[in-house]
Amino acid sequence: MRVLAAPLAALVAAIALPAAAQPPAPEKFSDEGFVTIFNGKDLTGWTVSAKTGHSRTSKNTSGGKWEVKDGAIVGSQDVPGNGGIVITDKQYGDFEVALEMNNDDGPDSGLFLRSTDTGKCYQAMIDYHKGGNLMGVYGEGIGGKPHVRNFDFGKDVTEIVVPSKQTDSGFKCPVKAADWKAFWKAGEWNELRARIVGNPPTITTWIKGVKFMEYTDTEKRLGDTGGIALQVHGGGDYTKQFVRYRNIRVKDLSKK
Repeated sequence: MRVLAAPLAALVAAIALPAAAQPPAPEKFSDEGFVTIFNGKDLTGWTVSAKTGHSRTSKNTSGGKWEVKDGAIVGSQDVPGNGGIVITDKQYGDFEVALEMNNDDGPDSGLFLRSTDTGKCYQAMIDYHKGGNLMGVYGEGIGGKPHVRNFDFGKDVTEIVVPSKQTDSGFKCPVKAADWKAFWKAGEWNELRARIVGNPPTITTWIKGVKFMEYTDTEKRLGDTGGIALQVHGGGDYTKQFVRYRNIRVKDLSKK
């Protein structure tokens, strides 16, 4: 048996090896029409609401702790078990919202679409913890319907389990479990995006430019307009773990 020359042997070995994990290519989005809705300095244009069920620990007297640090909205529970939302003063109908997040692993959060100040909304999920999910769709305060997602976090946010235990409504996870670490950079800033159009609405979400969910509801559950809100969930003790959001911008898609 002849021994292959070193360069040829290396080539054969390289061909035989499985290809390295390649996360899906992100879509390219235009910034045209987007307006910044957080100035990076203070909460002008936003209001903390203590009217949701997540603020019951304080008997709805406070809505968690929300402040601006290093150009980001930073949220946590103000006392153990007490969360809430911070919501835009402006109401939106059909729109697309994009932001960057760098949350601690643990707090349950969410990007609320067409939200009331009592927290009724379509939620683009940011359940950033064991067993949670990013960018599934959940009916917050409206009976938990709809609830669609296509993966669950594993032991922490550095791994996912595919498929989810919850229905994906036919929209499969675009990232394989084995590729998650190469795709999602835990502990860094990552972009999330959500679009809501119509009523009953079609809701589309993206993670880092990759479409993760598209769902059309079967009935009208909320009004045609509402605020955009960020959540810190009630329960547990998340006074020393934080959610962080920056570069928040929105594009109005309503027909003029």
